[in-house]
Amino acid sequence: MGLKGKPRDMNMWREVLLDPSVQFPGESSEYRRARNDLLEREAELRELNEQVAAQRRALPPGGLIKEDYVFESATDDTEVRLSELFAPGKNSLVIYNMMFPRWSEDARAGAPGGKTAGLPLVEQPCPSCTSVVDGLEGCAFHVAERTNLVVIARTSPDRLRTYAQERGWSHLRLLSSRNNTFNRDYHSETPDGVQRAVLHVFSRDEDGIRHHWTSEMTFKHGDTSALDQVWTLYGVLDLTLEGRGDRATYPNLQY
Repeated sequence: MGLKGKPRDMNMWREVLLDPSVQFPGESSEYRRARNDLLEREAELRELNEQVAAQRRALPPGGLIKEDYVFESATDDTEVRLSELFAPGKNSLVIYNMMFPRWSEDARAGAPGGKTAGLPLVEQPCPSCTSVVDGLEGCAFHVAERTNLVVIARTSPDRLRTYAQERGWSHLRLLSSRNNTFNRDYHSETPDGVQRAVLHVFSRDEDGIRHHWTSEMTFKHGDTSALDQVWTLYGVLDLTLEGRGDRATYPNLQY
């Protein structure tokens, strides 16, 4: 389906946005000097982000998948192969591996209600992963126009379906990996079965399906900051005076 409407004149829109002398009511000269310094740093960061994104896109071809993994759809329990996750004309696939079940040592609150709340806490979904998927749900409609996006979890398709209904996830493609080794093969699961929150990108070319990129900073730093580019929550909090705050109990499924 083609895009509807007509494209914007981006040069004209740029002229609407430009205002190099902008100031805000009541600001001091000290504030303006500091803000202008910060603007320079923000411009440097944007340029660096663009350079890193270009370097990511230019990675050499990754390894071909060893098998056409079979998943179970949370929509109707049907089997879906990895190769079937690529829509015609879209040769990239973004996969978010959410932790459902959660880490057994995670004592944050469980689901506030519904059938998911009746599960033992160790079998319930991770609150952090839930907040990531909440954000992905909001942009899934738009993402689908440009690329393929799916969320995969180790739990059963019926539990994933139930939780999606409870959270209002209706635009995302949700799959269970309970009957394959995808999570283990791509380091979204430790050797002893602990699930890990990991972001992957796969690509399709004339030779088949290849691994392109994974959020490996998670494995280097031991945290999930590598997910920040798809984690809306922390983008908002980083703008505030208080910042991100304590992350041991946040985000949560109940406040």
